[in-house]
Amino acid sequence: MSAKMFADTNVLVCWRDASEPEKQARASAWMAALWERRTGRLSYQVLQEFYVTVTTKLDPGLAPDAARRNVRVLLSWQPLPVDTRILEGAWLIQDRYGVSWWDALIAAAAQAAGCRYLLSEDFQAGMEVGDLLVINPFMITPADLI
Repeated sequence: MSAKMFADTNVLVCWRDASEPEKQARASAWMAALWERRTGRLSYQVLQEFYVTVTTKLDPGLAPDAARRNVRVLLSWQPLPVDTRILEGAWLIQDRYGVSWWDALIAAAAQAAGCRYLLSEDFQAGMEVGDLLVINPFMITPADLI
């Protein structure tokens, strides 16, 4: 698994969500594999959604300082800003695949980052968006891709 993999917000949230131990274990395995292989990618949109979700929507949630530490560490994954290229790509994806605007932005950012895989439970597993393949990280393990 040396191909770049884009982590959607739900993977990061489950990585820190103690209320669902099984999902947390699966998300943790993915995060460990992405760190070990240095193949993880994300966007500033994902980091923003992660921060808001883990500090305001989880029960128990993360303290803001802990969430900020996580975000700072994830900055090493070279997050992509939403720019003109990603906006234009997201419009094309939204129109062609009928996904939500926020999901289209995620897929466009993954494509712009040169990722082969998008780890998300928000899209249909196995969906192909151009050269990008959607993988549900709660149905497949990192070892399944080797």
